Amino acid sequence: MHIRAFEAGDESSVVQLWMDCGLVVPWNDPRKDIHRKIKVQREMFLVATVDETVVGSVMAGYEGHRGWVNYLAVHPDYRGRGIAVSLMDTVEEMLRSAGCPKINLQIRSSNTEVIDFYTKIGFKVDQAISMGKRLEPDN
Repeated sequence: MHIRAFEAGDESSVVQLWMDCGLVVPWNDPRKDIHRKIKVQREMFLVATVDETVVGSVMAGYEGHRGWVNYLAVHPDYRGRGIAVSLMDTVEEMLRSAGCPKINLQIRSSNTEVIDFYTKIGFKVDQAISMGKRLEPDN
């Protein structure tokens, strides 16, 4: 397994990965999300490959106060091999090197498998309400 920065040729593979992992929702266009990310801290958009095949991804960012993690995904056929932990370790080191004091992320409350994963790697539930406001519709 190899972790590297996202490259333009990875787009279709990453979108398919996200679909295979159930991360694509009707109100977020994954291609638009990719194009937005490569304009901002592109180096914090990583993919994991096995034999040149994209099997994992993660997007991260740091705005000076908190780091954020989105789109952590590992193809179902490759789970249980430490790929997600390796992606998170890499992102955590990148954020730590940037001076980031804390990472935030959002998980759908029904996704207990993912909640368990993040708990095992040291994340805790913050007593906060997540709010959002769409500035640009994707659809």
